[in-house]
Amino acid sequence: MSIKVYGIPNCDTVKKARRWLDARGIAYDFHDYKKTGVDPARLEGWVRDKGWEVLLNQRGTTYRKLDDADKAGLDSHKAVTLMVQHPSMIKRPVVEYAGGLLVGFREDEWDKAFS
Repeated sequence: MSIKVYGIPNCDTVKKARRWLDARGIAYDFHDYKKTGVDPARLEGWVRDKGWEVLLNQRGTTYRKLDDADKAGLDSHKAVTLMVQHPSMIKRPVVEYAGGLLVGFREDEWDKAFS
């Protein structure tokens, strides 16, 4: 099974998710948003699958620091544009695997996905 984990290496949730995978001997490739950004087409696919509301971290510091004008009138196109410009606004981790897409780390959800 090919697994790709997208995130930021110093994010606590990403660290927890990677430790969880490592502890179970599950191999994965890691994509660092900070170093390589995020492909807009891939992000648009995630938004179609899960919705921009799930992927856009509106509680994070980067989002909260945006001007009100940037936050106004959010829709999928505007959310994707913001997440491409500021990858740290993407909820972490995002995991592509043979069974679909996971957003965030919830151990029960991951147990089910990888059992």
